[in-house]
Amino acid sequence: MRFLSKSFPAISVLLVATAALAQNQVVLKTQLPPPLFVGTPAPLNVPNLEPPTKGKRPDFLVPAGTLNLAKNKKVTASDSNPNVGTLDMVVDGDKDGNEGSWVELGPGKQWVQIDLAKKAEIYAVLIWHFHSQARVYRDVVVQVSDDPTFKSGVTTVFNSDFSNTFGLGAGKNLNYVETYQGKLIDAKGAKGRYVRLYSNGNTSNKLNHYIEVEVWGKPAA
Repeated sequence: MRFLSKSFPAISVLLVATAALAQNQVVLKTQLPPPLFVGTPAPLNVPNLEPPTKGKRPDFLVPAGTLNLAKNKKVTASDSNPNVGTLDMVVDGDKDGNEGSWVELGPGKQWVQIDLAKKAEIYAVLIWHFHSQARVYRDVVVQVSDDPTFKSGVTTVFNSDFSNTFGLGAGKNLNYVETYQGKLIDAKGAKGRYVRLYSNGNTSNKLNHYIEVEVWGKPAA
């Protein structure tokens, strides 16, 4: 009993602190486009594929006051002359999967980069590639840095490049099938001004498509 009585104050403080932390967390809310295919897609010949999401994605908590810092920010890319669309479409808020809503970069290894204008603490990155049919985009890597050349101070928040095609290190994250819900990546508070996203074609063709990217965070102190 004596042990319990001594421990109780510490446990109470921990519970109060946990409750206070929870009160400062809110569910990340973003507007989703309409789904364009229904049901389980045909099996794709892709290794290390995560199981398809059933129903609504689980709620993801972020600190209160978190904003989409990518909206209408400057976008650059490895392919400065896209086959379809313009680079500003990556952050224009249009997530629809129909024709006219995506930018198409050339075949093979490509990247797009968003300049958030200021250093930020990033909690989540949401990506919509082409999602009007079941596809897997290959070798997806998402990085954050203060260096626009991504040669120093780089934090990798997602990497499904198992074969190290980009030379950024072998990835351990699973491949995933594109859906209207987009891919939500937990950035775990990574800090940086620039977000770069890599891909290397997809299971339907060798091209790279981006419909929308959201970067949820707060300006860094």
